[in-house]
Amino acid sequence: MESFGSIECFVRSAEGGSFAEAARHLSLTPAAVGKSVAKLEARLGVRLFQRSTRRLTLTEAGKLFLEEVSGSLTTIQNAVANLASAEGRPVGTLKVSMGTVFGNRYVVPLLAEFMRRFPDISPDWHFENRQVDLIGQGFDAAIGGGFELPQGVVARKLSPAHRVLVASPDYLARRLPVHAPEDLSRCLGILIRSPQTGRVRTWQLTGPEREQRPLVLKPRMTMSDSEAACCASAQGLGIALVSMPMAVPFLDSGALVRVLSDWYVDDGNISLYYAEHKLLPGKTRAFVEFIIEQFAEQKLGQRFSAI
Repeated sequence: MESFGSIECFVRSAEGGSFAEAARHLSLTPAAVGKSVAKLEARLGVRLFQRSTRRLTLTEAGKLFLEEVSGSLTTIQNAVANLASAEGRPVGTLKVSMGTVFGNRYVVPLLAEFMRRFPDISPDWHFENRQVDLIGQGFDAAIGGGFELPQGVVARKLSPAHRVLVASPDYLARRLPVHAPEDLSRCLGILIRSPQTGRVRTWQLTGPEREQRPLVLKPRMTMSDSEAACCASAQGLGIALVSMPMAVPFLDSGALVRVLSDWYVDDGNISLYYAEHKLLPGKTRAFVEFIIEQFAEQKLGQRFSAI
């Protein structure tokens, strides 16, 4: 039987594209990883990688071997982790990615209760407004919206990802009334620029009868963050289209009000993402179930809905 450690070195090298990336994941040196993979190749009698100075490339034999062993490796690791749990409780480092403002506002406040229930889990939470490579970067879970769903990853819906038009009461008091989407063309707009692409997206508004209308505002400024757009709009600088989780505190305080309250943008769902395994690690299962429970108890799905 081949060494479990050698097979893990091979799989992590294939996922990361280099011995150095695998070494960081496994807390080894690149030389140790390379030596372990070379021994595995010698025992199997085939070359698994084509090596270059810049990157590793799987051979045909390597691709076939990776397909055969990667799923089983994860299942074995999860089984070992679950058996190693302290007195049957979930244990280990929990690596999770989430949006900066969303995470700080809605997830971090749950941390004390989560730690009370699962004291043997050590959170390693990353706050970043981008999609991470859940499997390749070793994340246990991620929370976000509008993510592509890679193979081997599942999504559990937490709430709708709706966007709404907001403005300060003062701004609206100084302008002609806005009764229909067509009236927005004469209003100053605080536009959102994608931090990933640098482009200002175009949006279609959805009405009470599910009809669609283009969103057209007079560009006044651009922001790459919904909360920043809310803050600018609260100063009476224009109308902004922002995500509901960012808008909720401003709407609750009265600093902002909805414009065309029957109209919104449907941007999919805010979901909890994690790798699909036959045997999910106890720490990941505990986190998934806890977050779903808390979102239901706090009715965040309803609060984030524009309907």
